[in-house]
Amino acid sequence: MKSRSRKSLGQHFLINPDILNKIIDCISPQKQELIIEIGAGKGSLTRLLAEKAGKVIAIEKDESLIPFLEKNKPSNVDIRHEDVLKSAFHQLAEPGITKCVGNLPYSISSQILFKLLNEHQFIKECHFLLQKEVAQRVSASPGSKKYAPISIFLQNVFSIHIQFHLSPGSFVPPPKVKSSLVTLRKRNKLAHDFFQTESFKSFIKQAFSQRRKQLKNNLKHMGWTSEQILTGFKKCGLNPKIRAEKVPMDDFAALYLCLSDQKKEKR
Repeated sequence: MKSRSRKSLGQHFLINPDILNKIIDCISPQKQELIIEIGAGKGSLTRLLAEKAGKVIAIEKDESLIPFLEKNKPSNVDIRHEDVLKSAFHQLAEPGITKCVGNLPYSISSQILFKLLNEHQFIKECHFLLQKEVAQRVSASPGSKKYAPISIFLQNVFSIHIQFHLSPGSFVPPPKVKSSLVTLRKRNKLAHDFFQTESFKSFIKQAFSQRRKQLKNNLKHMGWTSEQILTGFKKCGLNPKIRAEKVPMDDFAALYLCLSDQKKEKR
């Protein structure tokens, strides 16, 4: 497992055996499970996963590492030299028994997380090393300055828990930022089915478009009148002066449905 710098594929290899074992304990791979590892590096985590899991598919983009990985792989490991953003999880995964693990490159971590959202039905749970700031964002609660659209979209599908933080000294060479191990366990049922629609995604992104502005002002750009928005706020029990970062996921859902109904009635 490795960490990558933001600006390149420069790699920071995790060398602390205690941390590696701690990560394995959190993942808790089982013989009946398939593990998809993003960013195998030199295979330090791959080998530990292979000891306990039924099968490991290790995805690595860095071509220079592939020969080493192939030479040292256990028999139940499949090495894939490819870009994870182009990987077809729906073809690799086995629903109900697949865990996705690894370090997510800082520069594309959000893209990978959104990719998993689109293919979540194939993944049982995820265990990722993320930049600490990103970890705090995906797990943030309403009222936190870290609370953002990605918090809402991911928490609709997964329950999210930060397991522990890692200092830069856990890697060689040490990165310039701290990392965190985050666990995402898929909910038995989506909190709200329509969160996956493009319409709701646009609604949430617009809601957070200018964080310092009141939510009602951000939503005016989506075609609702001030009267419609305030009516929606009243029906949902929201303070007219509230900002997006203070609105819980369920209240966003109720407000979206209320405003959408008003738009239908207008037609």
